[in-house]
Amino acid sequence: MQLVIVESPAKAKTIEKYLGKDFKVLASYGHVRDLPPKDGSVRPDEDFAMDWELYRDKQSRFKEIADSAKKANRLILATDPDREGEAISWHVRELLGKRKALPKDVERVTFNAITKQAVTEAMKSPRELDQPLIDAYLARRALDYLYGFTLSPVLWRRLPGAKSAGRVQSVALRLIVDREREIEAFRADEYWSVIAHLSHDGTDFDARLVKYDGKKLDKLTLGDESSAMAAKATVEQGRFTVEDVETKPVKRNPAPPFTTSTLQQEAARKLGFSASHTMRCAQSLYEAGAITYMRTDGVQMDPGAINAARDAIAARYSADYVPDKPRFYATKAKNAQEAHEAIRPTDFGKDRAGSGDEGKLYDLIFKRAMASQMATAQLERTSVTLRDPTGRHELRATGQVVKFPGFLAVYQEGFDDSEDDEDGLLPLMRKGDAPARRGVDANQHFTQPPPRFSEASLVKRLEELGIGRPSTYASTIQTLRDRAYVRMEKNRFFAEESGRLLTAFLERFFDRYVAYDFTAGMEDELDVVSDGREDWKKLLEQFWRDFKPKTEEVMEKKPSEVTEALDDFLSDFLFPERADGHDPRWCPMCAEQGREGGRLALRGGRYGAFVACANYPECKYTRRFAQPGADGEVEENTVLGEDPETGLPVERKTGRFGPYVQLGEGKEAKRASIPKDLDDFDLEWALKLLSLPRIVGTHPETGQEIEANIGRYGPYLRHDGKYGKLTSTQDVFEVGMNAAVTILAEAANRGGRGRAKAEPIKTLGAHPTSGGEIKVMPGRYGPYVTDGTTNATIPKDVKPEDVTEAQAIELIDARAAKGPAKKKAKKKAPAKKKAPAKKKPAAKKAKAD
Repeated sequence: MQLVIVESPAKAKTIEKYLGKDFKVLASYGHVRDLPPKDGSVRPDEDFAMDWELYRDKQSRFKEIADSAKKANRLILATDPDREGEAISWHVRELLGKRKALPKDVERVTFNAITKQAVTEAMKSPRELDQPLIDAYLARRALDYLYGFTLSPVLWRRLPGAKSAGRVQSVALRLIVDREREIEAFRADEYWSVIAHLSHDGTDFDARLVKYDGKKLDKLTLGDESSAMAAKATVEQGRFTVEDVETKPVKRNPAPPFTTSTLQQEAARKLGFSASHTMRCAQSLYEAGAITYMRTDGVQMDPGAINAARDAIAARYSADYVPDKPRFYATKAKNAQEAHEAIRPTDFGKDRAGSGDEGKLYDLIFKRAMASQMATAQLERTSVTLRDPTGRHELRATGQVVKFPGFLAVYQEGFDDSEDDEDGLLPLMRKGDAPARRGVDANQHFTQPPPRFSEASLVKRLEELGIGRPSTYASTIQTLRDRAYVRMEKNRFFAEESGRLLTAFLERFFDRYVAYDFTAGMEDELDVVSDGREDWKKLLEQFWRDFKPKTEEVMEKKPSEVTEALDDFLSDFLFPERADGHDPRWCPMCAEQGREGGRLALRGGRYGAFVACANYPECKYTRRFAQPGADGEVEENTVLGEDPETGLPVERKTGRFGPYVQLGEGKEAKRASIPKDLDDFDLEWALKLLSLPRIVGTHPETGQEIEANIGRYGPYLRHDGKYGKLTSTQDVFEVGMNAAVTILAEAANRGGRGRAKAEPIKTLGAHPTSGGEIKVMPGRYGPYVTDGTTNATIPKDVKPEDVTEAQAIELIDARAAKGPAKKKAKKKAPAKKKAPAKKKPAAKKAKAD
């Protein structure tokens, strides 16, 4: 018997079908072991010895592999064709060797697609395990372990509220924080544009003023309303005729097929997918044999695939859409693994595969790969210059016409944060023509700050800098969100105060290790290791020699010293120059109450950093860390006014969970949290919040009241124990009866509590006992598996996308067996009669207590 090891059951099932009866194919279910999450798993003092631990949920599965290996005469390690795949194969071989179950003949095969041809061809060309790739994996894993397990304890002890740091994670967070700083430092400039609305031969078009009073206009030339209105009046009074018509042919070539990074970017732009969701869908398509391997930096396609694409293009369109020669691409990304093929369909005859999100992703992959081998698009760009009789004022109109679509007939690449071209269709014009003027507009604009990162643009920036690996970006980004260092709003990353403080701490005390060039340089060195040109332990030794003493140095500092250093480091952010001329650290509460020495400074607390007055405890003024003085001093403990009904004071305060308003004092005081979507908070808003809940009215069908309120998870409606989600705080006070009834009905159809039923992460088939469909689901307290009757939590060390059908059945059966057993035991246990209480001596009673 010949034993083949792959990662997933779906892959195993397909490959076994292709190979026949002489082969037994088993799945390892991804990685089988890892470094235990405790101190000492990597020991630098022992030549970087590493301890590995078999995952608990893999023990029974690996026993099956070991039992089968003992009966096999040949072991074929056929895991994925990348570094992780090589590492999994190495782990399997090492474990089988320790169990004395390793067959004499051990070989490694790789294939880029799960098709019969790819698998059978790969089996003809086995090789040995690639030791340099394994060494690079060991170095990377040890680096990440040493970085995280050495630095995280420093954070816990010296930076309250910090949870963890990571070699790539911390640099990705710094990118987001740096962008936030750029946005805060940005000062908008006003500028104006003058647009003439013209018409010629029945076609309307627009022309922009590009020359005024003999001078060419730059973007910011018309910087105020008066100059813009003067320019507008000139255009309105002038008679403009066509002076020049310039037509240029323009060619556009297609983008290369997808890499892991570009697939994540384009799926985010066009489909709204997160990086992790994109990779889950791509994994399913790969295991179904629909696409080639989805973790790749290469942009080239196999020659056979290129020919198949060209044939498909000729069949679907015409020979005109097929270029004379095939297109070949080379990657521009740093640290690219060129040996891997780009992501493409395995069969260009299939324009559809999968369903739902998988089907949408396949369509994207298919069109991008097809377009990459299509003819150049031929366009014609026309620029028309119009001039007044004095020659001192000019208008310009531009237009673009597609003469031959070429690859644009199939696909057009998306871009982040790009402005739309002002290219429209222009009428045919000749020199001397005088288009009719229909109107003139002077439009006010302001320069915009750099945009916050989306998932697509963050992935693109990480790849440009050579930081991390595209295959790890999804998990890196998810970690930042799970740690609450960042949040997403309208598909953009916003740095939370905990993320901002952590970045400041790392920049102040570990600046080298969050430097972009250092992290990228480390990736370069790991590539040198994977090429067999450097010893991996030498790389680790160089890193550890400087890193360990640095962590010890910071650990010796007192928490107050760390806070003082951060106060100085963040001074410009927390205490910028004030418009009123006061000292930036001036305490408004001390000034109001006539106290001297009231200066603000950064302080550390149990739940994180905050700004407080040096006169504490006499002055109890505080401000959250992420509220810089540039936005105006926010007096967190401030009296907003009086409630007109009760005459009680209404105060704005800050607590552990953020800002809130309070009516009255003591235990009888009424409180309400201040939602984040309220920008201009005042007494009126405070009284509104304190008046909640609001009764919208009586439901026309049940006769019960509908209530609008704000809860832990945002604004909502409640009726008869059921909930409906509202969009904003404003809706709580404005939603009417008709809208409320509709929202509640829609929420009921989606599964109640206003939340749409979660989409399964993956579907695994029918449960052999219950017959219910097994699904891997996201849950409020973590991912779980369910057959519709029993829910079972997925262990923390198992990724939900890696859960197999066999694992799911085992988890569900174990949970089902556990539940009824407890109930049964409870029923059988006889009720215990209470024994009369015995008086104990005072000393003994105290000890028992």
